[in-house]
Amino acid sequence: MALLESVKLPLGMQMPEFELRDPSGKAFNGNHLYGERGLLVVFTCNHCPYAQAVWPRLVHIGNYVKGLRMGMVAINPNIHPDYPDDSPAKMQEKIAQLGIPFPYLVDDSQAVAKSFKAQCTPDVYLFDKDKKLVYHGRIDDNWKDADMVTREELKEAINNTAAGIPVDKKQYPSMGCSIKWKE
Repeated sequence: MALLESVKLPLGMQMPEFELRDPSGKAFNGNHLYGERGLLVVFTCNHCPYAQAVWPRLVHIGNYVKGLRMGMVAINPNIHPDYPDDSPAKMQEKIAQLGIPFPYLVDDSQAVAKSFKAQCTPDVYLFDKDKKLVYHGRIDDNWKDADMVTREELKEAINNTAAGIPVDKKQYPSMGCSIKWKE
């Protein structure tokens, strides 16, 4: 497991367009996943300990953003024969196990992860209603232990975006396992 941080991206960047399928084969277009006030995109997987630690928080956030008329999607770029725990079949198990309330999509070509310049799992992107990047950073200040969190930066960014208030430009990178790129 190689630990990486997300790369710094320019705020205001336009969301890359994409279309991906969930593990059962249903197609989702990124533009149609948008809620009235924005879209939260998270690149993640099943096997990474960082991703595993925050999955319950992502499920909670997924339910939370619905109430704010925002959309959310998780994308798994680690469809790789060396990582069978990230296979579409295992994704279906994760969806059922956690009751994931948002689409969890398969990026088997890794083209979508590359278009977002995703680096790690999890890698978090929040886009406003105009499809402009307003937040690219960590979920909170303690990936390892939800009970030790003192600052929920992503939730603050979500609340500001939903209210039409500017998001704090001081953002800390997300960190996690490197995406398992196919060479």
